[in-house]
Amino acid sequence: MVALIKALQVILALSILIVIHEAGHFTFAKLFGIRVDKFFLFFDLGDKKLFSTRSPWFVKLFPKAASWETEYGIGWLPLGGYCKISGMIDESMDLDTMAGEPKKWEFRTKPAWQRLLVMSGGVLYNFIFAILAYIAIMDIFGDAYVKNEGTAIYVNQLAHDMGFRTGDRILAFDDYVPDDFGMLQADLARRNVRKATVLRGTDTLDLYIDQSMIGDVLNTPGMFDIAVPFAVDRLMEDSPNVGADLRHGDRILQVAGTQVPYVQDSRPVLLSHKGEAVEALVLRDTDTLYTTLQVDSLGRIGVYTILPGYERREYTFLEAIPAGLDMAWKTVKGYLMDLRLLFSPRTEAYKSVGSFIAIGQVFPSAWDWYSFINILALLSIMLGVMNLLPIPALDGGHIVFCLFEMLTGRKPSDKFMIGAQMVGMFLLILLMMLAFGNDIARLIR
Repeated sequence: MVALIKALQVILALSILIVIHEAGHFTFAKLFGIRVDKFFLFFDLGDKKLFSTRSPWFVKLFPKAASWETEYGIGWLPLGGYCKISGMIDESMDLDTMAGEPKKWEFRTKPAWQRLLVMSGGVLYNFIFAILAYIAIMDIFGDAYVKNEGTAIYVNQLAHDMGFRTGDRILAFDDYVPDDFGMLQADLARRNVRKATVLRGTDTLDLYIDQSMIGDVLNTPGMFDIAVPFAVDRLMEDSPNVGADLRHGDRILQVAGTQVPYVQDSRPVLLSHKGEAVEALVLRDTDTLYTTLQVDSLGRIGVYTILPGYERREYTFLEAIPAGLDMAWKTVKGYLMDLRLLFSPRTEAYKSVGSFIAIGQVFPSAWDWYSFINILALLSIMLGVMNLLPIPALDGGHIVFCLFEMLTGRKPSDKFMIGAQMVGMFLLILLMMLAFGNDIARLIR
C-alpha cells in the first residue's frame, strides 16, 4: 500500500509539472500565431494513445473538437510530455514538415526573439509555479525549521569517520555560519567545505574535511541528526505512563541503569525492555529522583520530547510573498550547487542521480498537503533548471541557438539543428540509463 501511495503521488506530481511546462511553450506559441499540432501528457510512441481529442468517441460527444487546431491527449509512455509546435525541430523529429515550404504559421518563420520566448516559456512557467507554491506554503503553513545555533548533532558512522562526534555543535563551515540545522549535510557537500569548526564541550575545534569523502556525504543520508535530550514535553494521550510521576521539563538520564543522554540512546534500551516496567533516573530542576516507567509492546514510554532549536513563523499573505520569493531563490541556488557537484567526477555525485524511483522515495507514505506542495515546488525548480542546461534537445540548447542567431545574425541550418537534436536525445537517453541504473543499484544494496 505504501508503494502504491508513493507511486500515485509521483504520477500526479510529474503530470502537473509536465502540463505546466508544456503550457508555457503552448501559451507563447499561440501568442505569436504559431500553430501547435499536439499537446500531450506522456509520449504517444508509435501513435498509441490512452486519450485523444481526435478519438471518434470524443468527437461524437464534442463535434467542435474535430475542427480544433491542436490535438490534446495522453500518451502511454510516462517519461515526460511534449507540445508539438509546427515547423520546429523537436523530439517528434517530424522531418516531413521540415522538408516542405515554410508556412507563415510555423515556428521557423518567426523572428528569433519570438522563438526565444516560445522556447523559454516552459522554464518560465516552472519558476512562476514554484514561486506561487512557496508563497502558498508560507501563507497557509508558515515556516518551521530547527536553528543550528545551539543545537547538537547526533552522528552516523560516516560523520564519526570524518571527525564529528555526537554532542558537537557545528559553528561554521569555513567562513560560512549555517543557520538551518536540516541543511548541514547539504551545506557540507555543496560548499566544498575544507574546515568545519565545532564546539565540543567547552572546547572549539577545527576539523579538516577529507575531500575524497564528499561523494560519501552525497550518498549517505542522515549524517547529522538532532541530538535530542531526553526531556519530557508532555505525555501522549495513549501513553502507558499516564499518571506516572513525569512533568514537563523532566530530563530522563538513565533507563534500566543505562545512561541515555539523548533520545536516540534510549531506543535500543527501551526495545530490549518492551512490555516491562523499568526504573528511570530523572533530573527535575536541580533534583534527581527515581521513578518507574512502563514500556509498551513497541518499546515506547509514550512521551513527546522537547525539540531543541525549533523555530516557527507565521506570515500574512503580504508577508508570504517576499518569503516565498526568497525560498524559491534559495532553492534555485542550492540546486545549481548540486549540479556543479554533478560535473565534478571526484565527488562521485553522479551516483546520486536518480529516476522516478528516487523521486518516489522523497514523497511521504501517507498523503500530506504540505509535503506534496513543497516537493512539487522543488521538482518544478529542478525541472526548470535542468531544461536550461545548454544541451541540444533541451530548451536550453534551443535557447543557445536562438541567442547565437540574435547576436550574429546567422541562423543555424535545419540540417545542423536535426543533427544537434539527435545528439541531445542520445545524451538524454544515457542520462536516463544512469539514473535508472543508480536506482536499481540502491534497491539491490
